[in-house]
Amino acid sequence: MQPTAHQDPRRRRGAADNEDPEPELFRSGRQFAAWIGLTPKDHSTAGKVRLGGITRAGDEALRSVLVVGATTVIRHAQRGGRPSPWLAELLKRKSPKLAAVALANKMARIAWKLMVTGENYAAKAAPAGLAGAA
Repeated sequence: MQPTAHQDPRRRRGAADNEDPEPELFRSGRQFAAWIGLTPKDHSTAGKVRLGGITRAGDEALRSVLVVGATTVIRHAQRGGRPSPWLAELLKRKSPKLAAVALANKMARIAWKLMVTGENYAAKAAPAGLAGAA
């Protein structure tokens, strides 16, 4: 895709570029994920942390794309794919739908970091002992 005069050639155009604010406006990936609506509601009081369901605030289309993508990764993992150790452990403890939202949250944080730094994504290889365990 050739960049036009009004496009930044360092960024790809996609769902995250529709009408979303610049990633630099957020101090952290968590703030970006919260803006999308992928973080739990906070019902904390007197130092006791109580987290509820996701807020569903923010950009519904972007949140939906992230959750659908995460659901696809989970389905692939359940059908014999090799999930990351983090995802494999999460799927042992939580339902697939809940794990999909958690994975979407993680993907949003990674996307924020990539947009802020301008880096390309490079998946970390699993340690040799964990590569075949899943």
